[in-house]
Amino acid sequence: MEDALWYAFNMHIGKYTYDFRQPRSVIAKNILEWVATAGVVAIAATSPFFLVNLVRASRRWRHVSKKEVSGVFYRLRREGCLLVEKKNNQIYISLSDKGRKKTEWLRINHLAIQKPKRWDGTWRIVIFDIAHGYRLKREALRGFLKRLGFYQLQKSVWVHPYDCRNEINLLINFFGFSADEVRLITVLTLGEEKSLKQYFKL
Repeated sequence: MEDALWYAFNMHIGKYTYDFRQPRSVIAKNILEWVATAGVVAIAATSPFFLVNLVRASRRWRHVSKKEVSGVFYRLRREGCLLVEKKNNQIYISLSDKGRKKTEWLRINHLAIQKPKRWDGTWRIVIFDIAHGYRLKREALRGFLKRLGFYQLQKSVWVHPYDCRNEINLLINFFGFSADEVRLITVLTLGEEKSLKQYFKL
């Protein structure tokens, strides 16, 4: 089984260039997200299908090294993040519970708000009211908002000019916040906006 999976994973990789600058965490994120999106990956024991799809997904992180990608894949398997099972000349790859948790961590650690070519004139405001008993979660949320480039308008009021619904929803779901604890609001005006526009270079 190990030999068959190795063959399926490495088939035709030679035509791709090497790039050892890509952080392994990003490679792991792409592998886990690819398997998570598929649910269960089923491939023939001697098929290059798995690698072909992985490399197609990898266009987001440039060309990849066979050594790096295969190394990360097998590390994730050894750590118990990937479940690999062979039945009737078919190899089935899926995420374990540990793999799903790792996928969530990697997703939030690589969150980024995309800057459009032109601002739509709408402000996105995140407000939160989280109990003191959940101080660590509250501070973690603040930390992520800073990393995403939000402007702190007030203690628990943070502003961003670009669409960030997916990123905020991911944080809400990951930390398990309720609709009453964290809200995302959109408005067309915030009164005096000069400092905000200077901050975001609008």
